[in-house]
Amino acid sequence: MPVLNESKYNPHQFLFNGHLQTLIPALFRKNIPLSFERERINTEDGDFLDLDWLRQGSSDLVIISHGLEGNSQRPYMSGMADNFFKTGYDVLNWNFRGCSGTENLKRSFYHSGATWDLEQVILHAQKNYQSIYLIGFSLGGNLTLKYLGEKEWPGHEKIKKAVSISVPLDLDGSCRQIDHISNKIYAFNFLYSLKQKIRQKALKFPEILFGKSLRRINSLRKFDDVFTAPLHGFSQAADYYRQCSALQFLPGICKPTLVLNARNDPFLSASCYPKNREVNPEHLCLQYPKQGGHVGFSPRSKNERYWSEVRALEFIQSENYL
Repeated sequence: MPVLNESKYNPHQFLFNGHLQTLIPALFRKNIPLSFERERINTEDGDFLDLDWLRQGSSDLVIISHGLEGNSQRPYMSGMADNFFKTGYDVLNWNFRGCSGTENLKRSFYHSGATWDLEQVILHAQKNYQSIYLIGFSLGGNLTLKYLGEKEWPGHEKIKKAVSISVPLDLDGSCRQIDHISNKIYAFNFLYSLKQKIRQKALKFPEILFGKSLRRINSLRKFDDVFTAPLHGFSQAADYYRQCSALQFLPGICKPTLVLNARNDPFLSASCYPKNREVNPEHLCLQYPKQGGHVGFSPRSKNERYWSEVRALEFIQSENYL
C-alpha cells in the first residue's frame, strides 16, 4: 500500500498550525454522553483492567486504546466510539492500568509496549464476535502496532483491520520532540499527571520514591529514566524506547492497517513518518496529511464528525483499504 500525503482533511481557517489543531480539541471538545457498561477483569499477574462497553448485539467489535495519561472516556475516545456504535458495531473502550480512576494493584502501571494487556482484553472479548477491529490513539496507537507486528498472538485470529492515529512510532524521537522547549506546555501537562500517579502509588509502595526527587524531574525522558523504565523491567529510558517503539514491528504486521500521522503533529519527530521501503507496503497504508495536529483533526463546523473518525470508519469498511 502507498504512502498517502494528500487527504480530504482541511482544518478550520482559525486553526492554522499544529499547536492550535492539537490544543483546541484537547481543551474545548465536549464529551459525547454514552451509556458505557463497565466491566472489570483480572489479569494473570494479579492486577485488573477496567473495560467500558457499548453493546447492541453486533457480530463486529471495535476495541479502542487511549493515549498517554488518557482514559476510556476522553472526548476523542467517546467520539470514535459513538461513530462506530451508530454505524452498527459493538465498541469496547479499555483503560490501561491505573487510568480508570482507580489505582491499580501492582508497583508497575502501564507503558507503550505492554501488549500483553491488549492481548488479554482481546481474548476476553472475542468469544462473542466474528470480527474484531483495533483503533489506537498516540501511545495506544504504538501499543496497537507493536501488538500486531511483534509475534503471532492467539488474539490475532479474529482481527480484521486496525487504525492507529497520531502514533509516536519512534519513542525516542517523539520524546525528544515533546521535551523540546517549543513543546514544554505538553511535557508539563504530562509530567504533572504522571508525578501525581507516582506520589499516589508511593503511599502503598514507598520504595518507589526512595532516594529519588520528583521535583528534579523536568522532562519526560527523565521521568522514563527514573520511573517508567525501572518499574517495568528496562535498564533506562533508551532501553525502553528501543524495545517498545512500534517502528521496528511494522514489517511484521499481517493485517490491513492504517497509520494516520499529521505532518504538523508537534509530538512527532521525522522518524515517525517512515517510507514504504522501511515497512511492509502490502499490509500498511501510511497516511501523512499536512494538517491535523496531535489527536486533532477537528471538523470545520460543529455539525461534522472529526476527520480521524470519518477516515477510520472509511478504512475499516472499505475493500481496497485506501
